[in-house]
Amino acid sequence: MPTFSKNIFLVLPLPPTINSYWGFSGHKRFLTLAAREFKAAVAHAVSLQPVRFGDAKLEMTVTINFRDKRIADISNRIKALEDALVQAGLMNDDSQIKVLHVYEGPIVKGGKCSVKINVLPF
Repeated sequence: MPTFSKNIFLVLPLPPTINSYWGFSGHKRFLTLAAREFKAAVAHAVSLQPVRFGDAKLEMTVTINFRDKRIADISNRIKALEDALVQAGLMNDDSQIKVLHVYEGPIVKGGKCSVKINVLPF
């Protein structure tokens, strides 16, 4: 049975952009390979943690480390991250995130995403 803790810290792969998250074939929409691989990596990282937040109100701090100097939009990565964390069972719904801090960190070979989640006291 999962335990309820006050915080968690995860280091994850760089989330795909929302622009590359969905593919289309005619009128059908599907998750791209990048989206499926990211969700699988998040699910694995979460499965190694004993923490689950249930329906607690949360504060999330995200540091995005891009893989190179190309111009990139940090906010374009957040929805994919939130959805993957929910699907992995870390929280019940991304609407629980009441405070969100997003930072761009230094460039890291291959890119990465660091996530700290705290339970809010209210």
